[in-house]
Amino acid sequence: MKKLLLIALILTTSFHLRAQVTTPQSSPACKLEQKVGLTDISIQYSRPGVKGRTVFGDLVPYDKLWRTGANKNTIITFSDDVTFGNQTVKAGSYALFTKPGKSLWEVYLYSDTENWGTPQKWDESKVAAIIKAKASPMSFNVESFSFDINNITNSSATLEIFWEKTYVAIPFEVPTDTKVLASINEALAGSPKAEDYFAASVYYYQEGKDIKQAKEWIDKSMAMSSEPAFWQLRQQSLIYAKAGDKDGAIALAKKSMEEAKAAGNDDYVKMNMDSLKEWGAM
Repeated sequence: MKKLLLIALILTTSFHLRAQVTTPQSSPACKLEQKVGLTDISIQYSRPGVKGRTVFGDLVPYDKLWRTGANKNTIITFSDDVTFGNQTVKAGSYALFTKPGKSLWEVYLYSDTENWGTPQKWDESKVAAIIKAKASPMSFNVESFSFDINNITNSSATLEIFWEKTYVAIPFEVPTDTKVLASINEALAGSPKAEDYFAASVYYYQEGKDIKQAKEWIDKSMAMSSEPAFWQLRQQSLIYAKAGDKDGAIALAKKSMEEAKAAGNDDYVKMNMDSLKEWGAM
């Protein structure tokens, strides 16, 4: 009996030593990931809430360095060199600090990411970029501090900050064109496939580059394809139209529309019909 009581006591003591209360964080962690063009961008940060407080000018004082979130540094990571604001920033991870103002914020990218809050000693040599960004009032309240990446194109986007009734936007650019042109040159100098010519031609069309070259490449792609799909024919028709070959564009759009009908794709049927109307064929 004594042996059983001893075992029970040991198990109870062991349980109490291991037990730990787990509660949610008041400023939960968040990770935002976004691809812009060919560049990967991530932001790791914590999200404090307004919770009935006055944030900017009170909880977060004006004109003082702020961690831009809660808890550990907010960390932004770029997989490529980028142009942030109007400054070149090397690929890598940076702590993102801000100095909020009533109408203008200063945004800092800082190479030392191992700080809890702001650095105890600010080191100017670690500042990778300083950007000034306009702060705009919003008509609605954002309870949880938030980052987002919007206005995405092949080569640019906007890093956005929302909290309380304040909105801040920082434009940045990524080196998509340089990377794509390098891949086109490499692929077409080797043993290009139909999809290589197709991708190169569509990129040239979308980015407003040499449309005659785009037309030449898409013709090669189609010639190498035994049965081009309706969506490929659609792109070919758009390139022909931009190159000034309206008759060729109309013929291709009609073919794309018929194949889209057969495939049951109403979206492409409508897109082709809209183009045919625009080109005076319907």
